[in-house]
Amino acid sequence: MLLRTTDPFREFDRLTQQLLGTTNRPAAMPMDAWREGDRFVIELDLPGVARDSIDIDVERNVLTVRAERPARNGDWERLAAERTTGTFSRQLVLGDNLDLERIEAGYDDGVLRLVVPVAEKAKPRKIEIGSSAPSEPAAIQS
Repeated sequence: MLLRTTDPFREFDRLTQQLLGTTNRPAAMPMDAWREGDRFVIELDLPGVARDSIDIDVERNVLTVRAERPARNGDWERLAAERTTGTFSRQLVLGDNLDLERIEAGYDDGVLRLVVPVAEKAKPRKIEIGSSAPSEPAAIQS
């Protein structure tokens, strides 16, 4: 079986996608996000990344995820290289209606899962209706 190792157009396309990403697929950290009731869920694909190389920061309303997938070193000949290596990051601007103090993070099977609850102040609430009729005039006592 012959493995063709050079295709200049494919290599150029791959390099362009890795460096610039596309609007449909970012270069290094594909993401899905959705809302489940009173929380937002964000999942980022990080296959081959060690848990201890992932760093998650929140500053103001910006959530930053950094991760590193080290390059393999050794005495061997590379036949194909389509997976990105090195350090990469992704930033998400989160709305004011989220509780950034209570973000939960889990990492299983190469997927980083972040759960961001909706802030209490942003949740719908019922307003009690009181009486707006004027109160009875008070008797003046002398």
